[in-house]
Amino acid sequence: MPINLSSSAFTAGLPIPVDYSCKGRDVSPALTWTNAPANTQSFALIMDDPDAPSGTWVHWVIYNIPASARGLPEAVPTDAQLGDGSIQGTTSAGSAGYHGPCPPSGTHRYFFKLYALDTILSLPSADKDSLLRAMEGHIVDQAELMGTFSK
Repeated sequence: MPINLSSSAFTAGLPIPVDYSCKGRDVSPALTWTNAPANTQSFALIMDDPDAPSGTWVHWVIYNIPASARGLPEAVPTDAQLGDGSIQGTTSAGSAGYHGPCPPSGTHRYFFKLYALDTILSLPSADKDSLLRAMEGHIVDQAELMGTFSK
């Protein structure tokens, strides 16, 4: 079975609650995943908005999530390094940690992309592009969850 990504905060394809946006508490929603491949050594997650006027806006980059993890709790701290060894990379806002939906106008789509990797990455810090390059050849499965938001 393929890996499955979901959230208790919102249903795939439907609006992300205000709490998880710049209009609310701006904290990350809880995420859970199932069916991780047996050879998974770590997970990585990227959240982005392809509908941003200036091109895809990256809201969250987190990697080296332990292979034993089956989710991320609500309100993950915005520290670059987390206690479990996870590393949060640089977003389009220029800082680490989750930055919630905040479209200038209209309804935007927000994609949470989870990657199961057969390695732990040797990256002290990364943005989306450098993370994607480092993951090449190491992705054993992936899943996606999309939610929308209008300001």
